[in-house]
Amino acid sequence: MTRLFCAAGLLAMIVCASTAQADDSPECALDYRVESIDGKEVDLEDYEGNVVVVVNVASQCGATPQYADLQAMYEKYKDKGLVVLGFPSNQFGRQEPGSNAEIKEFCSSKYQVTFPMFSKIDVKGDDAIPFYKNLTSQDVQPAGSGPVAWNFEKFLIDREGNVVGRFKTRTKPTDPEFVAAVEKQLKKK
Repeated sequence: MTRLFCAAGLLAMIVCASTAQADDSPECALDYRVESIDGKEVDLEDYEGNVVVVVNVASQCGATPQYADLQAMYEKYKDKGLVVLGFPSNQFGRQEPGSNAEIKEFCSSKYQVTFPMFSKIDVKGDDAIPFYKNLTSQDVQPAGSGPVAWNFEKFLIDREGNVVGRFKTRTKPTDPEFVAAVEKQLKKK
């Protein structure tokens, strides 16, 4: 089983690498290292083989209740290969002023978040982390490319590490279009 998974992972990396060379597109979406909310280095390639939802989050935003829906989605689909990755950012209305420890406490006590959370970052502008620069450079529907506009913008990454969807803040995790996009990717093995 391990050899099969490793072979599948290697094939995904080869496909991604050959695609990047063939059309000069950005590297695979998960070819980055980031810092967890606890300060540990995380290699995002560890999530290849899963369907990944990446979302920039904030604790004092009108969309903050989306944490509950993201957690519910994660619980419902994690055994089918879904991972939600939360990236706090204070770039929109200063709605995430807390430290990483305060953010972690808020998420776990208020919304019982168990999906992976990461250190507070910039998701737009010159100081955006390379992972987000790559995500926002890709023209995927329904939102297209360009800077993140607000908190709780969601990126959908397929099992091979390709960005296959981008959804604006107003598209809640319970929105039928978003759920259908996630379920479509989960059905692919």
